[in-house]
Amino acid sequence: MSHHRSDVVEHALQVLDRHGLADLSMRRLAADLDVQPSALYWHFANKQALLAAVADEVLRRGERSVPDGTWNEQVTAYAHALRDAMLAYRDGAELVATAQAFGLGESDPVGRLVELLGGTRFDRVAATTVLHFVLGHVSDEQVNLQASSVGAIEDDPLSRADTFSTGLGIIVAGIASRRHQEAWSGRPSS
Repeated sequence: MSHHRSDVVEHALQVLDRHGLADLSMRRLAADLDVQPSALYWHFANKQALLAAVADEVLRRGERSVPDGTWNEQVTAYAHALRDAMLAYRDGAELVATAQAFGLGESDPVGRLVELLGGTRFDRVAATTVLHFVLGHVSDEQVNLQASSVGAIEDDPLSRADTFSTGLGIIVAGIASRRHQEAWSGRPSS
């Protein structure tokens, strides 16, 4: 049976959800698809390319239009969309963080955040900070969800949405404050 690239990515998402990122291997995926591992290399040069495609799909499925509004409203909405996209899949944050760290895939959350912020050099640092917060928070949420699901901890991981919003608000307020200080002093934020 012949599989298309999109079929392989779809099945990889299912393996990710069932077994987690550590067990998403070319061998397991090939066995589940009833093909030889070499057949997957027709679509993906290596495992990293597969993971990048899966990360892109996670983010694509979580895309939402950013509402009109101020830069801080748009950045906040986009960060929440990223969070929701990654939370939809087991180990989603680790997967996306890995792809981002290696510069793999087509998705560019930092670039999108830079656009929403305005595009200066400072905005790139601010965008990276926002993305790192989102990745770190979602990673923490997912670890807690997994630990809670097996009874290792007694915690309500879903209550962490409030801490996400609060933490993101602190970061966005810090960006706004820095912009205000630089505007007041006449120094460019580039």
